[in-house]
Amino acid sequence: MGIYDVPSKYLIEETSKILGQELEQPSFATYVKTGVHKERAPQRDDWFFVRMASIMYRAYKWQVIGTERLRSYYGGRKNRGLKTEHHYKASGKVIRSAVQTLEKAGYLEVAKPKGRKISVKGFKLLNEMSKVVAKNMQEDKYKKVIKEKKVTKKKVETEFAPKRQDNKNMSKSQDKKMKGDRK
Repeated sequence: MGIYDVPSKYLIEETSKILGQELEQPSFATYVKTGVHKERAPQRDDWFFVRMASIMYRAYKWQVIGTERLRSYYGGRKNRGLKTEHHYKASGKVIRSAVQTLEKAGYLEVAKPKGRKISVKGFKLLNEMSKVVAKNMQEDKYKKVIKEKKVTKKKVETEFAPKRQDNKNMSKSQDKKMKGDRK
């Protein structure tokens, strides 16, 4: 089983558990928002490790990553009230500190001419975690969420309901009767 053979959601979750055991979270991570487009800080305590695992997956998938490209990827729409929503980039400080932490740990390395790429150590970690995810999927350890189809009520016309009549299709005598009833 390879990295692309398992769902990325489960791969990122498993990788974040390993990163949470090995690395430390910065002190600002408990208070900061992930971008200007968000209204609140993340609810999960381990959100920084999930972001680092996601950055590792992006580095594997895109070959070379940079801060600006990741800012655009993790950005989102900002609610501006009555005005139309616009896309805003994510926080650069959060992404830079995550990339620097991964680079110090040896999971990312400098790419030429610029940017970062996944290292051999990072590739091995993702590959091992993909095998763990494949094993867990065979054992049904992940919850399967079944989406229920929405039942829409169709407008049913009964034979007793009056049907709408258009004025164009009425004869002149019917139109006079209708106008006479209104007076």
